[in-house]
Amino acid sequence: MLGEYLENVHQNSPLIHCITNYVTVNDVANMLLASGASPIMSSEPRDVEEITSICSGLYINIGTLTKRGVRGMNIAGGAAERLGHPMVLDPVGAGASTYRTKTAMDLMESLHFHVIKGNISEIKTLADGSGSTRGVDASAADVVTEDNLDVMVQFAKDFAKARECIVVITGKIDLAADAERCFVIRNGKKEMGKVTGTGCQLGALINAYICANPREMLGAAAAAVCAMGVAGEIAWSRMEDGDGNATYRNRIIDAVYNMTGAMLNKCARYEIR
Repeated sequence: MLGEYLENVHQNSPLIHCITNYVTVNDVANMLLASGASPIMSSEPRDVEEITSICSGLYINIGTLTKRGVRGMNIAGGAAERLGHPMVLDPVGAGASTYRTKTAMDLMESLHFHVIKGNISEIKTLADGSGSTRGVDASAADVVTEDNLDVMVQFAKDFAKARECIVVITGKIDLAADAERCFVIRNGKKEMGKVTGTGCQLGALINAYICANPREMLGAAAAAVCAMGVAGEIAWSRMEDGDGNATYRNRIIDAVYNMTGAMLNKCARYEIR
C-alpha cells in the first residue's frame, strides 16, 4: 500500500521550496533528490514569492531563525496558500525560547499547514502555546511509549482536529494522524539521533510525498515517515567497523535513493488506530 506513494514521488518529481535551517540545508536538498523529488532553497523576502510560484510545495523549518527569514516564511506561505500548494511546518525547538515559540505559533495562526511535524515536546508546546524543550530533542518526560500510546494517539488526533491538519509526531514510536485515523509507526533506529538533520530531511520528504499524493495526504505522510525509518534500518545494517555518524548520514540518503515501493511495502511496520 505505502509503496504506491513512494512510486508517485518518483513519477511526479515534485519541486519543493524549502525555507530551512542553515545547519542541514545541504542534507535536506540531497534527501529530496534521493527520493525522486527536486529541491530549491530560498528565504530572501524579495525572492520567495516568485520561487514559490514555480514549485509544487513549501517546507518551512524554523531551526535557525532570522528576522529576514521569518519575513520570507510569511511571504512564501501566503503565496503557497493562494496557489493551493501543500505546506509543511517543522517547528524545530519550539518551546526552547520565547521568540521561537511565538514564531511557530504566529505561522500557524496566519497560514494553514497541511502537515505539522515535530517531536512530542514541540507539538505539546504548540498545543499549549508555551512550554520548554531540551534544544531540538524531546524531553525524557515527553516520549511516546507503549504504556502511554493510547493517550498519545488521542492527543495527536485532537491536535490534528483543532488545527485541521495532519500531525506527525516523531520519536521511538512515530505517529501520523488526522482527526480520525492515526498511523502508529515502528521503523527506524535510535542511532539516527546521532545524525544532525534527519528530522529536517523527514520534513522535506513528507512535503514531497504529499505533493505527489494530494488525494491521500495522511497515507502519504505516513509513507514518508516509514521510508525514512526503513532507510535508517537499511543504512545501519550496512555499517562497517570504523564507520561513524557521517558515514551513517550518507548511507541513509543512499538507502532512500535505492528504495522501491516493493521494499517499502515489505519493510514498513505500522498499524492504523
